[in-house]
Amino acid sequence: MSQYWIVGAMFGGMDDQLATFITRGYWYCWDPNKTRDREVPDSVQKLFPQIRAGDRIAVKKMLGTGSKNIAVRALGIVTDVDHEEWRVYVNWVVPDLAREVPIHGCMGSIHGPFKVSEWRDSVFSV
Repeated sequence: MSQYWIVGAMFGGMDDQLATFITRGYWYCWDPNKTRDREVPDSVQKLFPQIRAGDRIAVKKMLGTGSKNIAVRALGIVTDVDHEEWRVYVNWVVPDLAREVPIHGCMGSIHGPFKVSEWRDSVFSV
């Protein structure tokens, strides 16, 4: 059964990587070559290994301090996971989405897996 994940595409809160992710057919939230301390954040260490081929992924963007919503920017299906490079390969089914949904606690780089709910369906509906 597929799991559902919400992920970010902004490195350091300012460097938007979504266009690169879409063009190259992948997603990742941590680049050991660009991270000063070379340590994988705890949330990534815990959640990333749970992502599997067939899972659903939605890329979100924060809408500013105090916003109660996030923008859902792209939807895809995971095709492969590279644990060594912390990279997820994705078939971007909807690469140019513009949808606002309640933030639902999704303020970091990766969140999930989400269980069936009206909120999850509002994020992932095509």
